[in-house]
Amino acid sequence: MQAVRLQAVGRIGLVEVPDPGPGPGEVLVRVQAAGICGTDRHLFRGEFPCAPPVTLGHEFAGEVVACGEGVTLPLGTRVTCDPNIACGSCDQCLRGRVNLCARNSAIGIHRDGGFAERTVIPAHRAIPVPGLNPQHAAFAEPLACTLHGLDLGAPIPGERVIVLGGGVIGLLAVQLARNAGAEVTLVTRHPAKRDLALSLGASHTAATEAEAHALLPQGADLVLECAGVAETVEMAPRLTRSGGRVVVLGVMPQGETVRIEPFDLLFREIRLLYSFINPFTQARAAAMLSEGRIDTTPLISRVIPLTEAPEAIANPALPGEVKVLVVPG
Repeated sequence: MQAVRLQAVGRIGLVEVPDPGPGPGEVLVRVQAAGICGTDRHLFRGEFPCAPPVTLGHEFAGEVVACGEGVTLPLGTRVTCDPNIACGSCDQCLRGRVNLCARNSAIGIHRDGGFAERTVIPAHRAIPVPGLNPQHAAFAEPLACTLHGLDLGAPIPGERVIVLGGGVIGLLAVQLARNAGAEVTLVTRHPAKRDLALSLGASHTAATEAEAHALLPQGADLVLECAGVAETVEMAPRLTRSGGRVVVLGVMPQGETVRIEPFDLLFREIRLLYSFINPFTQARAAAMLSEGRIDTTPLISRVIPLTEAPEAIANPALPGEVKVLVVPG
């Protein structure tokens, strides 16, 4: 079968690999849709730790076509994949902090993932999503990560929230914060993304930090950094009101640093939090998608075949692009 393999940092391609088969406790999934994530581009550039050679793809959905010993999931079940496999026995797992597991093995990062015709995953990481369009089900993983960030930020009705970044995480955060009853402002330079945010429930948008300050002179109760670039990480506390909180969801390259003024955080008692992956949120995300509480249709910018995936991963996203989905076959 065909799979998109990261052979080494800077080397990615579509190759022929042996057909996989499920072992005990595993299922074989025919991949129907897989999303390209900014993390995939970090992996290609060596900016995020992984274990090449490996088939990339950690945001995907598909159909169960075979089961290993001990698995009772019916064939034909449509599933989304929770890609993070915690060990369950390290100190962090025993504290319930499974996203910080010392031995976490991530599908599509440390073991073969969803940019392939078929892939094998542990049955306990397969979440049934019957009746859900696979192109929508592929959003479960980024939505789950965004849910964790909103759990940490805990917006409440009537609060003012600023979302920095108009990518898929930012536009999902707009919807989640709006669903929580907050007044939401999206900050991004891309006019099409600002228009999209307004259609998804944002009350206001801004192109720059100065425009955001003009809209909210006192600052926001909660700022969600979703762009993963130094400019917005540094900007986030400046847009936060005294006593407010910042949650950083964006992924910056490993080793890159930013400038933060600790005195400002101290004097205004700003809580600066970081949100990492999706602890216990994937099933909630799948349910929200199945119930239509999150709109993903306008977030799909392109649908491409496997043959085009290596080039899409190796290059920056196109201007205004939100999510590119890979559909094998």
